[in-house]
Amino acid sequence: MHERFNLFSFHGKMRILHLTWLAFFITFFVWFNHAPLMASIRETFGLTEQQVKALLILNVALTIPARIIIGMLVDRFGPKRIYSSLLILGGSLCLFFAYADTYQKLALARFLLGFIGAGFVIGIRMIGEWFSAREVGLAEGIYGGWGNFGSAAAAMTLPSLAYLLGGEEGWRHAIAISGIIAAGYGILYFFSVSDTPKGSTYFKPKRSGAMEVSSLFDFFFYCLWNLPLYLALAVLTWKLTGLGLLTAASAHGIYLLLGLIYALQIYRAAHVNHHVFNGEVPEFDRYKFKQVAILNLAYFISFGSELAVVSMLPLFFKDTFGLSQVMAGMLASGFAFMNLLARPMGGLISDRFSRKRTLILLLAGLSLGYLLMSQINGSWPLALAVAATMACSFFVQATEGAVFALVPLVKRRLTGQIAGMTGAYGNVGAVTYLTAYTFVDAHLFFLIIALSAFAGMVATLFLEEPKGQMAEVLPDGTVQMIEVE
Repeated sequence: MHERFNLFSFHGKMRILHLTWLAFFITFFVWFNHAPLMASIRETFGLTEQQVKALLILNVALTIPARIIIGMLVDRFGPKRIYSSLLILGGSLCLFFAYADTYQKLALARFLLGFIGAGFVIGIRMIGEWFSAREVGLAEGIYGGWGNFGSAAAAMTLPSLAYLLGGEEGWRHAIAISGIIAAGYGILYFFSVSDTPKGSTYFKPKRSGAMEVSSLFDFFFYCLWNLPLYLALAVLTWKLTGLGLLTAASAHGIYLLLGLIYALQIYRAAHVNHHVFNGEVPEFDRYKFKQVAILNLAYFISFGSELAVVSMLPLFFKDTFGLSQVMAGMLASGFAFMNLLARPMGGLISDRFSRKRTLILLLAGLSLGYLLMSQINGSWPLALAVAATMACSFFVQATEGAVFALVPLVKRRLTGQIAGMTGAYGNVGAVTYLTAYTFVDAHLFFLIIALSAFAGMVATLFLEEPKGQMAEVLPDGTVQMIEVE
């Protein structure tokens, strides 16, 4: 646990880091393996524009609830089992998608593959177990930033692989190969890692089904913060209805189902946290849910805006500067490429300085970055527009790194659930910003993100700096203290 942080080592905790970021890389590679091959898929099935858009929406729809569910499972059963299972399941679904013979099967497979987008949550708990509080920000940043690059790697490699495999069906074989790699790595991962260093305890939630909270106020706060997760799914349903792929009756049925699931979630939360109604949580075992809420908001802004901007930026460059589609795509890809450096940097800065001040300053930079992007127009030199975009991207992804530098320091036994909720809020942010983009032009779109980031910076003023130690209760009832600074 106390060995030196040597990125080029493949022993001990560094071995776990490298094996785990690669697992995340593969999940993102599989999650977005359809995007660069969509033209071939459209040609094979003769898809309409609406059907293509539906596939893109279905790919992210399941990820929101999946991150919550995976967060609970990883806290209960450990990251080794859950990551391996997710990779094997995702690889199998890849084969289902690759060799689907109807649009209905293709759409179902893409919807189910959204579950693999929850893989990110698992590694947050794994890295949090293996790295000390002084290193966890950098380690989580490397895990998140390098793993996130999987989507860009898919875009760079799969079209060429499909071409080499030949014919109109080359896309099927390319996607199938990515699934086989995922399943194979799932087996390898299971036999190559352990949930904790030797001699360490893996703390599990006392109750399952909902997140534990520490006070009556936090219980109602937690219930309130669950609501946007369901509203985002309702918005996705509305989008599919607008595309003509759901009838009004089907949509109303889904809305009713979401309402019933939310009510069930509140019931489960009350059952898990019945003790807070009597004030029975010992002082040493308490944490403040506002810490989770602020991290949710920060990730809503940072990762949510990243997903939204990556979706529209190539067309923005093409229309604003009259570029070719290829050139616009290359320039816009720089936004995602910054993940390799910026996310680890955000975690490193958080480790070295105040975690609260780091997050505040990065959100301020993010806000100013989008404010600057809102001013870009065709009169700008192209190089200056690209530089402004890259600078904004740095603050976006550094903020993501700073958020997950804090997640493992809130409450160790709930790290998976906290990471799941925070990660889900990133997807909620993407749905929110992309929905807003359908009503406004690009300049106002960037300005909306800038203003929301400023609001997030103000909210972060109420974040409490992790200090000293957190308490966790061992199975035999004794209390163990864990360093958080």
